[in-house]
Amino acid sequence: MADTPLLFQPITIRSVTARNRIVVSPMCQYSAVDGLGDDWHVQHLGAKAMGGAGIVFTEATHVSARGRITAHCLGLWKEGHAEFLKRVVAIIRRGGAVPGIQLAHAGRKASVARPWEGGKPILPEAGGWVGVGPSAVPFDAGFAVPEALCVSGIAEIAGQFAATARMAREAGFQVAEIHAAHGYLLSSFLSPIANRRNDAYGGDIAGRSRFLMETVDAVRSAWPAELPLFVRISCSDWVAGGFTPDEAVAVARRLAARGDVDLIDCSSGGNSPAQAVPTHPGYQVPFAERVRREANIATGAVGLIRTPDHAAEILANGRADLVLLARALLADPAWPMRAAKALGVALPWPPQYARGTLA
Repeated sequence: MADTPLLFQPITIRSVTARNRIVVSPMCQYSAVDGLGDDWHVQHLGAKAMGGAGIVFTEATHVSARGRITAHCLGLWKEGHAEFLKRVVAIIRRGGAVPGIQLAHAGRKASVARPWEGGKPILPEAGGWVGVGPSAVPFDAGFAVPEALCVSGIAEIAGQFAATARMAREAGFQVAEIHAAHGYLLSSFLSPIANRRNDAYGGDIAGRSRFLMETVDAVRSAWPAELPLFVRISCSDWVAGGFTPDEAVAVARRLAARGDVDLIDCSSGGNSPAQAVPTHPGYQVPFAERVRREANIATGAVGLIRTPDHAAEILANGRADLVLLARALLADPAWPMRAAKALGVALPWPPQYARGTLA
């Protein structure tokens, strides 16, 4: 085991052990009906588990109908959704991976068309709905002005996160992640671009992160202490006047001090269409490295991590504790198996796929 790259060593977080440190990042499929998934989701996530990943996350799974990005997004706000997601849990476990779920609310970026249908906002008069946010500030031109949440509305949504966490636990998921990135609801509260409030939920970083902290409390009230809880944040808005890496560290320190969050999933962007993101392989890894070092909490690195050597280097050099892959796994669900072979690790394939080792 000492000679095995850290990428392929098991990792234990609370009571859960993953066989390696490759994580299937949440990837929206925009293929549900009224929040309910189907065989597409089962095969999509099952293939990633059979391909050798350690943890397999669902796509963003929304806590209410109003909180969906599109009318076709996955949800978990009623029992019928939970019954379906038990199938997803079962196929991930059959593949030897840990089933994870990302809990999400789209906030002011809700009610848009699917990406392959243009991704434009759909207004109420065209069959869409009005989103919610910290302030009555639309995400971009063409979006409906969101409803600025009152304090009771904030509490109601925190309760929705808790209810979804409870159903996720009952469905058998072993890791939960709160989505507080990419300009969606919790992310918009963190960002001064979207959050213009002058009450306890606005102003300085303590105020802007209050909703996130209350959501963590709500989720932990329903999510067992023995199971891991992650939080994904956007570590930079990539625009002047937006959320900064310094503030990301401050939020991570607050989360670390609480003791109920196990890992910060370090992404970026999404709060402003004016963002200027310098994308290149590993462009977000420095965020994970800095948060890990300065907030003393485990981190996940995500963003254009494509090659086995790059993924292995991130972990070997202590820049993160997990690597989350998306595009690479869309292109090749067996990426972990092929990465193991490239790094000289004898990873067992499912017997049905054993002939693939010769490819």
